[in-house]
Amino acid sequence: MNTAPGAAGADPLTRIIDAALARSDGWLPFDRFMALALYTPGLGYYANASRKFGRMPASGSDFVTAPELSPLFGRALAAPLAEALERTGTAEVWEFGAGSGALAAQLLEALGGRVSRYTIVDLSGTLRERQRDTLAAWGDRVRWLDALPETMEGVVVGNEVLDAMPVKLLARRAGRWHERGVARTPEGALVHADRPTDLRPPVAIAGTHDYLTEVHPQAEAFVATLAERLARGAAFFIDYGFPEAEYYHPQRHMGTVMCHRGHQADADALADVGAKDITAHVNFTGIALAGQDAGLQVLGYCSQARFLLNSGLLGAMAQVPPAERAQAAHLVHEHEMGELFKVIGFAAGEGWDAMGFREGDRSHAL
Repeated sequence: MNTAPGAAGADPLTRIIDAALARSDGWLPFDRFMALALYTPGLGYYANASRKFGRMPASGSDFVTAPELSPLFGRALAAPLAEALERTGTAEVWEFGAGSGALAAQLLEALGGRVSRYTIVDLSGTLRERQRDTLAAWGDRVRWLDALPETMEGVVVGNEVLDAMPVKLLARRAGRWHERGVARTPEGALVHADRPTDLRPPVAIAGTHDYLTEVHPQAEAFVATLAERLARGAAFFIDYGFPEAEYYHPQRHMGTVMCHRGHQADADALADVGAKDITAHVNFTGIALAGQDAGLQVLGYCSQARFLLNSGLLGAMAQVPPAERAQAAHLVHEHEMGELFKVIGFAAGEGWDAMGFREGDRSHAL
């Protein structure tokens, strides 16, 4: 792939990024670059035809998410969703960023007649086609949208969707804060470039050492917009991240942006643009405040392990063969997905003692 700027054989995504750089005096804020790298129609990582989700590199996939790891993830998640549907008097599930469609299939099977319609909001045309194949058995009970409607009712679920929303990078160098963006050298290489800024992390970072971190205006704006349009219902988001005090700990000085390709992780977001995933951990305090400020009530916040165990995962594991049980154990082991991944729940209107958070709720830590 030729990524040299202006080269006759430069790939289309490179040309689009260079055009954006030219329009902005040679410097793009990182969140704008990340949006182009991930979501440029037909070219960005989530918009192109490459295989993304799978258990092993041999499948040509780049990473595995919980629904691909074990169908018991969706079966357990269905219990708190069923409770939320009953408590809110709704009958529609909304999934954002449905990936391969595996979670939708698991939820539709487990929820059965409790769900009259399953709506997927996804920007990726290629992923939509894969989802249509996976969900063909449910016919017109499933529909697809490419944007939030003006008003909605039902229970929202987002598994690993917040981490893929573009972030701004802030770098403290020699005691002064800069916004980190992307530029090209005279030789044509993409490089990080910093500009002084008035932007700051939401909390002061102790010490005077150099420090790189992220802020999440897009994810927080998404939650606020969802809150404004969710007339009745609830929302659950599952992702890797931390509360604010841990996210902006002085020792977390290298930030959390990571890339994923072929089940390998690296920190170079400027290499192989469009060919690999770019993510950042979620600041769950910012997400909670965005929802609360827009009128949602926080139902709870806890580790994925605790949420799934509260929702009946152990009982489901007891009913499957040992090999399937071993796969499901990855969902709750502390050194794997169990502790790094968290779940936050919201209610539009009056809340309740939600089953997923009955033990191990850490809302006080947000």
